Amino acid sequence: MKITVLNGSPKGKLSKTLHSLRFIEKKFTEVTLSEHHISQRIKRIASNETLFEEIMNDIVLSDAVIWSVPLYVLTVPSQYHRFIELIFEKKKESVFKDKYTAVITTSIHFFDNTAHTYMRAICEDLGMRYVDGFSPDQDDLMKKNQQMQLLNFAQNFMDTIQRQSVTTELFAPVYHDPIAYSAGIASGSIDASGKKILVLLDNRSNANLNAMIERYTSSFSTEVEVACIEDLNIKGGCIGCCKCGPDYKCSYEGTDEYIDFYNGKMKTANAIIFAGSIKGRYLSWQMKQFFDRSFFNTHTPTLKGKQLGFLIAGPLQQLENLKEILQAYLEWQKANLIGMVSDEYKTSEAMDAHIKNLAENTVSFLERSYQRPNTFLGMGGMKIFRDDIYGRLRFVFQADHKHYLENGYYDFPHDDKEANDFSDKMIAAMRNPNARKVIRDMIKAKMVEPHQKLVEKA
Repeated sequence: MKITVLNGSPKGKLSKTLHSLRFIEKKFTEVTLSEHHISQRIKRIASNETLFEEIMNDIVLSDAVIWSVPLYVLTVPSQYHRFIELIFEKKKESVFKDKYTAVITTSIHFFDNTAHTYMRAICEDLGMRYVDGFSPDQDDLMKKNQQMQLLNFAQNFMDTIQRQSVTTELFAPVYHDPIAYSAGIASGSIDASGKKILVLLDNRSNANLNAMIERYTSSFSTEVEVACIEDLNIKGGCIGCCKCGPDYKCSYEGTDEYIDFYNGKMKTANAIIFAGSIKGRYLSWQMKQFFDRSFFNTHTPTLKGKQLGFLIAGPLQQLENLKEILQAYLEWQKANLIGMVSDEYKTSEAMDAHIKNLAENTVSFLERSYQRPNTFLGMGGMKIFRDDIYGRLRFVFQADHKHYLENGYYDFPHDDKEANDFSDKMIAAMRNPNARKVIRDMIKAKMVEPHQKLVEKA
């Protein structure tokens, strides 16, 4: 059985994910893997039609396709996004149609769910027969019990192909037929009061997005800076080298403009509006590359306390996974969401109103230093980073460890003496059956009692 492996790791042959597949190949002698190092060679693939066609032809001749990829900033690396965009741009969906497929990733489980949701939806958009997704921890291959689960995954995949079984579909096709947005004349009366607002645009190819930016910026009486990613000299995407771990020093430092821009513009802005076009269930590969390259800050939040918003050309309302990714991104950055406005409204007047509201809330939230409490997305994500940086990743990401120590992220074991003493006292008391009954009857009222007293005094 020939399986084409589309390796999404910028590290190429040094990919941990790829070694899981090579382990499978060792155990199943009837399997032959044909590897293509997509992310590592993306510039050549994008510019060399012959090389791109070689990959397509190999897929045609294969029995199945496995998407093998690490996770970078809540989905897959920007280089992989670029490859997926090329497939649709070059109208090569027929190459993938009806091919059995699976996705395997390795990570520390920081939003591997959103990455797998994205990849499965893309597979279904290509008309593929999606069998399974497998998302081990980055070190699971070293564990005997997890090796067995990896082999179970492989056996199920091959059995499905041999039986020619049906596969389920979870995602409806996405449709987007926007109006040609014609922005109305803005009042220009909103005063940002010396606050720095930055609009970050991925590229200028979308007329609606350009008009949305114009409507937003012209709402202010003060200047709003607009920066376009395609104008920046960015040599490439994050290559996963982890050289930034000890001291935030990126391997690209001194070779392009990204780091100076991020430190000089992003970190100094009070509010940032990300403006981008949806490409295949995510934003463009340029925007993804921008997010990925910010990893020179490793797992340290650098947009803490800022107000973030989104102007989006595309079917945002149909893409729950994308909305979750964007929300999760700003929550683990410890930033606050102003709002998300897409070009899905039926009239230009409706879009004007929503963009105006975004502009007004930008200033209102800045004035109040508004910060919503994090949901599970931010709380759970940071606990994953906290645990792994404290433990096995501390040596690699020493800068994170220093930041986490200084900012109290290591909140375990809990050192709330009053709460610990109270719990110990009550647990001891409940060993008495009579006391247990009394305490159980009191719990509901006692839980809300402090809040009732606070409200009475307010």
